[in-house]
Amino acid sequence: MSSVGFRINKRPAARISAEALAQFATVGSAQISDCMGRLYGVVGLAPRHAASALRMVGLAVTVKARPGDNLMIHKAIALAQPGDVIVVDGAGEATNALVGELMAMDAEGRGVAGFVIDGAIRDADVFAQGAFPCFARSVSHRGPYKDGPGEINVPVSIGGQVVCAGDVVVGDADGVIAIPAAIAEDVLALALKKEADEAGIKERIRAGTYTKPWVDKTIADKTAGGA
Repeated sequence: MSSVGFRINKRPAARISAEALAQFATVGSAQISDCMGRLYGVVGLAPRHAASALRMVGLAVTVKARPGDNLMIHKAIALAQPGDVIVVDGAGEATNALVGELMAMDAEGRGVAGFVIDGAIRDADVFAQGAFPCFARSVSHRGPYKDGPGEINVPVSIGGQVVCAGDVVVGDADGVIAIPAAIAEDVLALALKKEADEAGIKERIRAGTYTKPWVDKTIADKTAGGA
């Protein structure tokens, strides 16, 4: 389908192996963010699911929705493959919920790995008690319209980050970050190293041998030549 406003683009071929994707589940969004220069990440969305839920990892199926309308989200759920994350640019609109309990049940039953909704959800109590990952900006009891327009697998802007179809999406208690497919393998290698480095720091903290000489050096550098 090619009509502007109702485009449904084909799913891009995966550019990361299943093994590498699984490894992303072992690193935190904060560590990934650090390895991407602290410039990337979705801001303003909160986890709405149970705190005990596992980290969300999957490939992005993107939806650009008309604010308050979820027609194309339904279509994206139907098109998604197991392990995909539905990433919705709802323009942050808080009036009408874009997804609720029934859509979450449908998505989970199809093997979708989670929702990232730049907009509102409803049935918040059900999400809060469940393990299906859902990150959203707000909650509203008012339901959505179902008329469109909307587009699938187009670049979207979610909380300050551009997300493209096929990007790796990681979500945990700290929030959501998307890793562009072209650099995902490189970012993963850096993030795994950072996790290992932080594990070593924790051991030194426990042993009482951890020092931070960079703190005094930074202060000295900043104050050198001062009055």
